[in-house]
Amino acid sequence: MASHIGRFTYNGRLYSHHVLGESVNQENESAVAEGEAPAPQGWLNRTVAGAGVTSALGDFCYETTTVILPGFLAVLGLPAAVLGIIEGTADAVASFTKMVSGYIADKLGHRKLLVLVGYGMTPLGQVFIAMAASWPLLLLGRLVSWFGKGLRGPLRDAIVIQAITPETRGRAFGFHRAADTIGAVIGPLLGVALLGYAQGWHWADASGPFRLVLWLSVIPGVLAVLAFLTLVRDPHHSPNPALRFFSTLRGLPARFKRYLKAVGIFGIGDFSHSLLILAATALLTPSMGVTHAAQVAGLLYVWRNVVQVAVSYPVGHFADRAGHLPVLMAGYALGVATAMLIAVAFWLKVESVTVLAFIFFVAGLYVAVQEALESTVTAEMVEEETRMISLGALGTVNGVAKFVSSATVGVVWTVVSPVAGFALAAVLMAAGTWALIRGSRA
Repeated sequence: MASHIGRFTYNGRLYSHHVLGESVNQENESAVAEGEAPAPQGWLNRTVAGAGVTSALGDFCYETTTVILPGFLAVLGLPAAVLGIIEGTADAVASFTKMVSGYIADKLGHRKLLVLVGYGMTPLGQVFIAMAASWPLLLLGRLVSWFGKGLRGPLRDAIVIQAITPETRGRAFGFHRAADTIGAVIGPLLGVALLGYAQGWHWADASGPFRLVLWLSVIPGVLAVLAFLTLVRDPHHSPNPALRFFSTLRGLPARFKRYLKAVGIFGIGDFSHSLLILAATALLTPSMGVTHAAQVAGLLYVWRNVVQVAVSYPVGHFADRAGHLPVLMAGYALGVATAMLIAVAFWLKVESVTVLAFIFFVAGLYVAVQEALESTVTAEMVEEETRMISLGALGTVNGVAKFVSSATVGVVWTVVSPVAGFALAAVLMAAGTWALIRGSRA
């Protein structure tokens, strides 16, 4: 029996449903009529707010690990190259998962369950990291956490997109990223404070305080699962069994493919900010000692997240008026500046917390723009029927690129010098920014 995608309107909004032969899927249409997918009633609705609360708790969980992990590796005696490979490999796993999860959700119509599984894998990964004595279990824990992150990301974004109007996407995603980052501020802040407090306790080895923080970070991860289950309503989404993975990818718009190319080039230089924390730790260790330096570096990362919280909504609101793509270009330029500044800091052997705070400030600005607008620009370039697989493609490109970047910067740092590693990142990010500008003119 022939299959195709049909469309109908309800309350002035266009919806899609899967049609077999000449029959309309009456069950899906009646579900809409019963109110499961009402037209958006304003951008700050239950779904947007619930997704924000969930993301805040999720970030509380895994961003605490992000800020603790470089110091944890230092007390375990593992080099920078190990951190780069772990973070890069985890990003790559997350990226491929994003592509597959988007395709499965488009094909089968099940989104909320997959998002719940994704959030549940984050605290599970934390448990593995807390038990680790060397790199294999650290890698496993990060892979499990990032697999969950990749599974949930595109589907959660698609649920949020369907719950708002196109004219308010920038501010809705800006709000969501701000809420998301509140957890990334509170979690690391409490983690660093607890780390300092626990230093005075009696431990069998120097890793004890780090493990305590990691174990406690499991709690908000579990709460994130419960929050999404109870607060978020998944708008009506019809399955599309006829969807084909590779043919759908080939059929994506040429403009979107150029955009993905630019994002990928930029991403090859867009190193994990765990390496930025490690950089601050390395620069401050000669004057402070490794444990105190790790605490200060963690606080600098919290400062980066505070900046991101403060500017995410204003950036999204401004982009709704000025255009999402031009503002994203400006954010990419700030990313180039971040890599250049940290390379110069290593070259000059900077030990000033004030100078490093400025570098983390610039990093917070560019991440706020990047995270608020990359998905928004994607939604503008593709059709609704392929939105989730397109968001998955964006995540895949980002993740593969960041794997290459994090691993490369870590290895070049170890083999050549940190100056060379971050300078290379700056060059690649500049090339991606230029590709984004050129692609927008084509």
